[in-house]
Amino acid sequence: MIFIPVLLSVVIWAWLLVGHGVFWRSGPVLGAAHPTRRLKVTVVIPARDEAEHIADTLRALLIQQFDGELKIVLVDDNSSDGTGALARELAVTDGRLSVLDGEPLKAGWTGKMWAVSQGLRQVETLAADYVLLTDADIVHGPGHLASLVSRAERDQLSLVSEMVRLRCESLAERATLPAFVFFFQILYPFRWVCDPGRTTAAAAGGTMLVSQEALRKINGVNRISAALIDDVALAREIKREGYRIWLGHGDQVVSKRRYAGFSDVWEMIARTAYVQLEYSPWVLIGTCVGMLLVYVEPVLAGIFATGALRWSGVACWIAMALAFQPTLWRYRRSPAWGLLLPVIGLFYLMATIGSAVRFYQGRGGEWKNRNYPVHQ
Repeated sequence: MIFIPVLLSVVIWAWLLVGHGVFWRSGPVLGAAHPTRRLKVTVVIPARDEAEHIADTLRALLIQQFDGELKIVLVDDNSSDGTGALARELAVTDGRLSVLDGEPLKAGWTGKMWAVSQGLRQVETLAADYVLLTDADIVHGPGHLASLVSRAERDQLSLVSEMVRLRCESLAERATLPAFVFFFQILYPFRWVCDPGRTTAAAAGGTMLVSQEALRKINGVNRISAALIDDVALAREIKREGYRIWLGHGDQVVSKRRYAGFSDVWEMIARTAYVQLEYSPWVLIGTCVGMLLVYVEPVLAGIFATGALRWSGVACWIAMALAFQPTLWRYRRSPAWGLLLPVIGLFYLMATIGSAVRFYQGRGGEWKNRNYPVHQ
C-alpha cells in the first residue's frame, strides 16, 4: 500500500534536485560595486507603526556611499506609535528626507500599496532614474544602494530585488525562518526568475530597485492596488512587459522584524498563504497532498517501512536535509536542522490550512491592525 507514495516521494525529490532551477544552491548573491555614472535614486518607504525600527532604517539610508543624487520619501501610513515624529526628527537635520502624512486608506487598496502609491507621486520620485522600494524595518549596509544600481546598470535590469537576511535569534526564528527562505526558493527558483526566457517572476519586498521606465510602463502600483503579496505581483507586471528582472540574496541588507515566538511566525504565514493558493480549495488540497508526499512520507517510510521502501524513504529524507544545507549555512545554523525539515514543513502546512480557515471565516488578510476581506 505504501509503495506508490514512497515512489512518488522519490520521483518528486529527484526532479526538485535536478530539474527545478537548482534552487537549493541559495544563490545568486549581489556583489559590491559602484555605478559608472551619476544617477538619481529616490527611496520610498511605507511605514505604519514602525517606531521600533524606523530610526535605524533611515540612518542607514542617509549614510549610503552613493555617488549620485539620493532622496528619501517616507509615507507615514496613519501610525499610532510616533513613527512619523521620529522620522521628522531626522528630516530636520537632513533635507534629503521627506516625511509625508499618508491619506486615509482608499477603497480597493491595501494599506502598503496605497502608501507606496503616494510616495511614487512625489516630485522627487518622478524625477528619479530608479526608485528603491524598501520596508521600514530594513537596515541597508553603506554600499548597498550603489551595488543595487550598479547591477541594474550593468545588466540593463528594470528590477533588482534581494531576499534580505532575516533576523534569526529567537528559537522560533532559528527553527522556521531559514526554511521560509528555502520554501520561497522552491516556489520561485531564482535562476528561473533571472532568466528572461522564462515566465517565472518574483521579488522580495524588503529590497526592490525599479527603473522609472518600468514604473511608468506598468502605471506604478495601480495594477496591484489590492495585492497582499505585492512584491511578487510587482515582479510579474514588470516581467510581463518584457523587462529583465533579477532576484538574489542580500549580504549587505538585514531585516529587523522580530518573531519572538512560534505564534508570530504562524501569523506571518497565515496572513498570505491562502492568497498564494489563489483562494482555491482544490489547490489547497493539492498542496496538502504534495507537502505530505515531499516532507512527511519519506520520514514515515524511513521509520516504519522495511527493505527497499525504508531505504528509499531514508534517501529522500537525507536528500531534503542536504538540499537545505546551503540555506542553513547562509544563516549560520547547525546542519542538524536539515533533519528536522519535515517537522518544519508540517508546521508551515498547518499554518497554510489555518490561513484558509481564516479566509472562510471572513477575516481575509490581517496586518498592522487592518483586515482585508477578500471576496471570490
